Amino acid sequence: MNAAIQKFADFAPHLQRLCQAIGASILGTLGSLGRLSFFVGDVLKNCITPPFFFRHLLRQFMDIGYYSLPVVGMTALFTGMVLALQSYTGFSRFNAESAIASVVVLSITRELAPVLAGLMVAGRVGASIAAEIGTMRVTEQIDALTTLSVNPMKYLVVPRVLAGTIMLPVLVLIGDIIGVYGGFIVSTHVLGFSAGSYLHQTWDVLERMDVISGLVKASAFGFIVTLMGCYHGYNSGRGAQGVGAATTNAVVTASILILIFNFILTQVFFS
Repeated sequence: MNAAIQKFADFAPHLQRLCQAIGASILGTLGSLGRLSFFVGDVLKNCITPPFFFRHLLRQFMDIGYYSLPVVGMTALFTGMVLALQSYTGFSRFNAESAIASVVVLSITRELAPVLAGLMVAGRVGASIAAEIGTMRVTEQIDALTTLSVNPMKYLVVPRVLAGTIMLPVLVLIGDIIGVYGGFIVSTHVLGFSAGSYLHQTWDVLERMDVISGLVKASAFGFIVTLMGCYHGYNSGRGAQGVGAATTNAVVTASILILIFNFILTQVFFS
C-alpha cells in the first residue's frame, strides 16, 4: 500500500505538468479564436461603412486577380489534362470511356478549380499580404497611420479582403474554362475522341448549379485567404522572425480552412 502511494506521489508532478500543458493549449486556442472573431467582426463592419479607399481596392484587384491569373490558369490547364488521362485509364477497364467528358467538367467546376485556385492564391497572395502587413507592423507604419487619423483596417485590410472575395470567383470561372479545355485537348488529340461528341456531352451534363457552387466556394475561399493573410500580418510578432512566422501561419491556416469549408459547402449544395 505504501509503495503504491509512493509511486502515485512520484507520478503526480508529471500528471500536473501534463494537465497544465493541456489547459494552456486549450486556453491559447480559445484566446486565438476570440481574437480572430473580433477581427472578423471589425473587418465586416468596416466593409460596409465609409470612407472607402477605391484606389487601393483597384490596386488589390490587379495584385490579387490579374497577377494570379498565370498560376491559376496553368494549374487548371494541367489539372484538366491529367484528369482526362487518369479517367481514361480507370474507365477503360469498365468500357465507360464515354463518361470522361462528364467527369472532367463536373470535377473541374465543382471541386478542383475552386480548391486548387484557393490553394494557389493562398500560397502567392496570402503569404504576400501577411509579409507586407507584418513588415508594416514591425516598422511601426501601422501605428503611424493611426497617429495620422487613418483607420488601418479600412486602409490596409478592407481593400484586400474585398478584392480577394470578388476576384477569386473571376479566376475560378476562367480556370473552369481553361481546365475543361485542357481535358478537351487531351481527349481529342491524345485519346482519339470526337471533338463534336465530347463538347456535346460536356454541355449536356453541365448544370447551372455546378458552376454557381464553384463560384460561391471561390468567393468564400478568397475571403478566407485574404482574411488570414491580413490577420496574421496585422498581429505579427516583432522582428524578422515574427514576420516569417506570420507568413507561414497565414498560408497554413488558410489552406486548412479552405479544405474544411470546401467540405461544409459541398454538404450544403449537394447533400
